Amino acid sequence: MNLNPFWSMSANTSRKQRSDNEEQSGHGEQRASPARLPFGKKQLPPIPKNAAPITKPPSTGTPVQSANGTHASYGPFYLEYSLLAEFTLVIKQKLPGIYVQPSYKSALMWFGVIFIRHGLYQDGVFKFTVYIPDNYPDGECPKLVFDIPVFHPLVDPVSGELDVRRAFTKWRRNHNHIWQVLMYARTIFYKINTTEPLNPEAAVLYEKDVHLFKSKVVDSVKLCNSHLFDQPKIDDPYAISFSPWNPAVHEEAKERMFTYKRRPEDHHKGTQVSGLSWVKPGSTQPFSKDDSSPQS
Repeated sequence: MNLNPFWSMSANTSRKQRSDNEEQSGHGEQRASPARLPFGKKQLPPIPKNAAPITKPPSTGTPVQSANGTHASYGPFYLEYSLLAEFTLVIKQKLPGIYVQPSYKSALMWFGVIFIRHGLYQDGVFKFTVYIPDNYPDGECPKLVFDIPVFHPLVDPVSGELDVRRAFTKWRRNHNHIWQVLMYARTIFYKINTTEPLNPEAAVLYEKDVHLFKSKVVDSVKLCNSHLFDQPKIDDPYAISFSPWNPAVHEEAKERMFTYKRRPEDHHKGTQVSGLSWVKPGSTQPFSKDDSSPQS
């Protein structure tokens, strides 16, 4: 077989160079190689006398785990994130008659107010403060304290604190939320519970003398409403406060709330239907009834 002279010459040259390098490296290894031990095995040098073992000093920056399993340095950020998520849930729930606002000075304190529309405590406006533990959500349940103690079996007559632990015996993270505490505070005014009360007088009157209990409740509602315009007990710019009606300030806001303005994109959806609307019991079919008399 005829080979290309270039490839033949290159192959011969490369083989010659490789053999020369191997021969030179072999001679170099023989000159540089140390004498072999008679046993044919390598041995470690002997340990010098009075030699202490080298140990690694303990690290001063040992990572500390918090109760919720996160690194301690992330604790403030985790708490801030948890409280922000809780307040977002409160907004999404749209709790009826309940308004809350986190404090400007501390995210662990929320200001709130409850409006009672009907029932024994009708027309009551009760301001309160929520105190959240600093190890939330792994600690105990938040506390809810009314600014003025309400006459109620589950409200302490001196401190105004609501018995929240009755509904949340053990606060479970990722299961219990602050909006549930707010709903519980609203529910107690519609469903009276007298077992193990914080106000024994209110519990006894509700069980044995409802008329006197109602009279006490009316007085309590009037007392709370009479202090509605007082300055907040806590000096905080985000504390909820009320002011008397001022037409120059509040009339415009009232008109905006009571005036319905249709959006431009709603005009093509058809004419507005006047009258009553309801859902037939036992179905989901909506009905409408024109309140105008039929024309002959």
